[in-house]
Amino acid sequence: MKELIYDWNPPANLKMPELCDETLRDGLQSPSVQEPDLETQIQILGLMSQLGITIADIGLPGAGARAAENTLQLAKYLATQKPALQAYCAARTVEADIRPIADIQQQAGIPIAAYCFLGTSPIRQAVEDWNLDRLLHTCETALNFAHQQNLEVAFVTEDTTRSHPDTLSVLFKRAVDMGVRRLVLCDTCGHSTPEGVSNLVTWTRNRVDDKIALDWHGHNDRGLGLINALAAAKAGCRRIHGTCLGIGERVGNTSMDQLIINFKLLGLYTGDTHALSAYTRLVSKACGVPIPYNYPVFGQDAFRTATGVHAAAVIKAEQKGEPGWADLVYSSVSASDFGQEQIIEIGPMSGLSNIRYWLSHRQIAATEKQVAQIFQTAKDSKHILSDAQIRGCLL
Repeated sequence: MKELIYDWNPPANLKMPELCDETLRDGLQSPSVQEPDLETQIQILGLMSQLGITIADIGLPGAGARAAENTLQLAKYLATQKPALQAYCAARTVEADIRPIADIQQQAGIPIAAYCFLGTSPIRQAVEDWNLDRLLHTCETALNFAHQQNLEVAFVTEDTTRSHPDTLSVLFKRAVDMGVRRLVLCDTCGHSTPEGVSNLVTWTRNRVDDKIALDWHGHNDRGLGLINALAAAKAGCRRIHGTCLGIGERVGNTSMDQLIINFKLLGLYTGDTHALSAYTRLVSKACGVPIPYNYPVFGQDAFRTATGVHAAAVIKAEQKGEPGWADLVYSSVSASDFGQEQIIEIGPMSGLSNIRYWLSHRQIAATEKQVAQIFQTAKDSKHILSDAQIRGCLL
C-alpha cells in the first residue's frame, strides 16, 4: 500500500504516551450532558481497559456523599479487574477533597492517585485575592496531608498555559521538593497554540528532573485540543488526557477517540481500535451527546458518499480485489481498521455507478429502465434518496 500513497508527513518523532481518560469526571462537567448510571459507567471503564487506556479519572469524591459513593463503587469494580485500569480522583488542594480519596483507597484496596489542582494564572489570583505566598501555603498544606494519607499525588496547575513562569517555577520546585513525582500542565481555557504547548513543556522539562513525569490536559476552545495534545506528546509529556467524543466544559476537552485514531495512524498505538466504536457510541447514548454527522471516523458521513466521482473510484477499487484499496482511495483513514465500512448512497450528485452498486449490494435485480428512473429521481431531488424512495422506483 505504501507505494500507492506518497506521504509528505514526517515520521512520528515521539513515543506512544500513556492515555488518561477523564470522561467520567471532567467530561461530565459539560452542562449539556447527563450522568450515566453506575452500571453504564462500569461498562465504559471496561471499554477503556479494552482500549489499553492507562488510567481513568473516576470522580471528585469531595463534591458530596453521592459523588463519594459512586467513586467508591467504580474503585471497587476496578479492584476486581486483572490487569486493572489505574485510577485517580480529582481534588482541590484542600483536606476536605483529599480525605475522601484516602478513604476510598482504603475501602477499595487499590492505589488511587490524587490529582490536586490549584489555580495559578494571574487573572485567577486577582479574582480570588490570592498571592504567591497564599498559593505556596495552600500547596504545602494539601500535599503534606495527602502524603500522610499514603496517597500518590500529582500536582495540577490550573490554567498553566496562562500562568507566569516565575509563579510556576516556585510552585513546581516546592511540589517536587515535597515528593511530588508528577506535574500536570493544563490548558484549562483552551488558550494555547501548538507552539505555545511546545514552549511550556520544554520550559518545564528543563527545570525539573527527568524522573518527574509530565501530563498534558487540554481543552478545545480554539479548536486546537487534538493538535495541542500531539504537540505536548512530541515535546515530552508522557501522559495525555482526553475524554470520549471530547465532552467537557464549554466546547469540551481533547477527544480521546481522536487521539487514539491519530496515534494509530502514526504507527504508535497497538491496542484494539475496533473497541473505539462501542466506546464512542456507548458514551454518546449514555450521556445524551449526539455524534455529529461529520465527526471523524464515527460520524455517519465519515465513510459515506453519494458523489459520483468519489463513489466510482471506491467501486473500482473494490473491483480490483486488493484489500484496503477501497478504504483509502478517497480517505486517509481505513474504515476497516475501526470496524467501519464504506457506504455509497444515491443523491443528486450521484452517477449511474452509485445506483448499480447500491442495487448489487442489496442483491436487487433491476432493468435499465428502472435504473434510469432512479437516476432521474435522484437528479430531481435535493437530498439523498431514502431506501423507500429508491425501491419505489422499482415498482
